[in-house]
Amino acid sequence: MPDIKRRSFLTAAAVAGMTLAAPVTARAAVGIAARVDRIPLTREDHRVIVIGSGFGGGVTALRLAEAGVPVTVLERGIRWPTGPNASTFPSPTAPDKRALWYKSVPQLFGRPILVEPFTGLVEAVPGDNITALCAAGVGGGSLIYQGMSLQPAEAVFTTHFPTGIDWTEMDRVHYPRVARMLQLSVAPDELVDSPSYLAPRTFAQHVERAGLPLSKIPMPIDWKYALDELRGVMRPSYTNGDGALGVNNGGKHSVDVTYIAAAEATGRVTVQALHEVTDVGRAPDGRWAVHVNRIDTTGRILENKILTTNALVMAAGSLNTTRMLVRAAGQGRISDLPDGLGDGWGTNADRIYVWTTPDREFGVAQGGPVVYGSLNWDDPATAHTVIQASIPSLSVDVHSTMLVGYGVSDGRGRFDYDPARGDAVLRWPHEGDWAVQTGHIDRTVRAIAGPTSIVTDTNAIVPSTWHPLGGACMETVCDLEGRVHDQRGLYVLDGALMPGNTAACNPSMTIAAVAERALDRIVAHDVGVVI
Repeated sequence: MPDIKRRSFLTAAAVAGMTLAAPVTARAAVGIAARVDRIPLTREDHRVIVIGSGFGGGVTALRLAEAGVPVTVLERGIRWPTGPNASTFPSPTAPDKRALWYKSVPQLFGRPILVEPFTGLVEAVPGDNITALCAAGVGGGSLIYQGMSLQPAEAVFTTHFPTGIDWTEMDRVHYPRVARMLQLSVAPDELVDSPSYLAPRTFAQHVERAGLPLSKIPMPIDWKYALDELRGVMRPSYTNGDGALGVNNGGKHSVDVTYIAAAEATGRVTVQALHEVTDVGRAPDGRWAVHVNRIDTTGRILENKILTTNALVMAAGSLNTTRMLVRAAGQGRISDLPDGLGDGWGTNADRIYVWTTPDREFGVAQGGPVVYGSLNWDDPATAHTVIQASIPSLSVDVHSTMLVGYGVSDGRGRFDYDPARGDAVLRWPHEGDWAVQTGHIDRTVRAIAGPTSIVTDTNAIVPSTWHPLGGACMETVCDLEGRVHDQRGLYVLDGALMPGNTAACNPSMTIAAVAERALDRIVAHDVGVVI
């Protein structure tokens, strides 16, 4: 349990510089000032603080707890419990307030969503020439990712990751460990052969007709849930493609029900949801200080906290980890951070297409989340993946389905500190990943779709990425175990550590495997010394 040193109350003057999430009237401002007077300030000490509860944070919490270390995990979002016939997650066809983080740009999938503020699932972060998306909630990105859990090919991995990460060890120890934790499996033929899975079967036929490689994709799914839907035991959640914003029926082995649940079961891990970290820095005594707002589900501040620790693990995802560190450097909260901080940011060459064939049916209900993909990994310099991702049911067959591509790319952006905004800003070059996206990925997509189909490149309309990576990269900012250079007790163990891409795979499997490798070494060398 934390050592609560003292409680005090903030005055209006102490928070006069606070930035409000939305404009307010003068009368409302008076009311807010009155309420601010009564916001308590709490100070606590903790052995280890982990910011974020996704793949990096989940691995960190579990492995440190197993080593006997008490860990506090700070998560800005809420818990999203699921189960048969649950209605926890919003529908992608009719998204409501649960879809958006309350500070997000008010749009999703390229269209505005005007809803009341809520600590919802997705934050859209605008930058120059791109919008990057990240998750909020216990379990992080695993709540909303489709679940493609791909281990890169050796040649692609060794081309794009530092040589100090031994592929043989990763292949023998760390990737298999993640696969066991997530209980990976491929969709059974009984499911794929059902009427609801016409779209995946059509994709498979077109891939083979184009002479491209075809694979079933390992997924963190208990497919018995989807089979039960076909039998009428549960309302559709998998079999109607409705899982783009979370799977309601359960059976998805996301981080909250695997790593985090196992960590909490040790009795040494406390997950504090609705704890939004605003700043990190060095405390006067040299320890790490974490400034936190405890909020309700509308974003209203209930309590301010200043938490101190000897060991701070940044696992808030590429966007928020990088933003916090760049802001800390720009505001002088942390001195002597590496010069490479903010650089090396990439999109994993994400691309999303709508494949339309007017004279072909794809099915009213398109089963998901993902069954098949085409792994084009022979050349490490051009390696890329294309998968079919079903669209949610729209009551009629729209003769369309979705194709998603990602791959290796040299396109990189950066986060810069903007003093006028008092925050870090994402800069992405206009050309971005255009060469690889409109080259290798685009050619493969069009070969699969065939000459009579219409292929709509949604990224040409709304440039975006669901796979932000880099910003506090291994080698330039951190060592291979995520220790920030020359910053004792500061670690980065999430997508920010990745080198801008994850070797032609979606990032989750590699982020988790790199974190598993790092924690083996951190437990062996840092516990009892730094931690």
